Amino acid sequence: MEKRIPVTVIKELPDTDLIMNALKHSCIYTSEITLRTDCALDAIRLAKKNHPDMRIGAGTVLNAEACAKAIEAGAGFIVSPGLSADVADVCKQHNIPYYPGCVTPTEIMAALDLGLDVLKFFPADVYGGVKAIKAFSSVFQKVKFIPTGGVNAENESEYLALPNVAAVGGTYLVSDALKKYKEDRNG
Repeated sequence: MEKRIPVTVIKELPDTDLIMNALKHSCIYTSEITLRTDCALDAIRLAKKNHPDMRIGAGTVLNAEACAKAIEAGAGFIVSPGLSADVADVCKQHNIPYYPGCVTPTEIMAALDLGLDVLKFFPADVYGGVKAIKAFSSVFQKVKFIPTGGVNAENESEYLALPNVAAVGGTYLVSDALKKYKEDRNG
């Protein structure tokens, strides 16, 4: 797993290639394309087709139906803002990694009961950030977190320094990559 997972909101399908190229220009070969727009599933298909060197997943997956559609579109991993046993079941059936949002001990234990031990920590800034994740390390020794929500270029190194953080995620990775890509192409 890459240490940085861009949370990618694609509003217009033609933006897919530009965004994927910008991410690769920044040496990022993973993208979580969120299911927040009408073209998201088509963007996953296009990214998989045109960028086979990238790991493309689906984010903001709220139910089993959306999960199945994302996997059918080519998503190689699934991310949810919360924990869904139904989504976990669909992912298990397709042997696809599932990273559900879990921020309380009860949610983390429920995820562990489902066989999940890499969990999204969202929104990280609201639920205690680095301090909370650090506190969980002694109790949930096998769990790795992917904090998103409030993670940015200024604090990502704090998160990545924690041994129980598998990666960080956020939309800032997309905006930073696009900015750098455009500057380098025009400069």
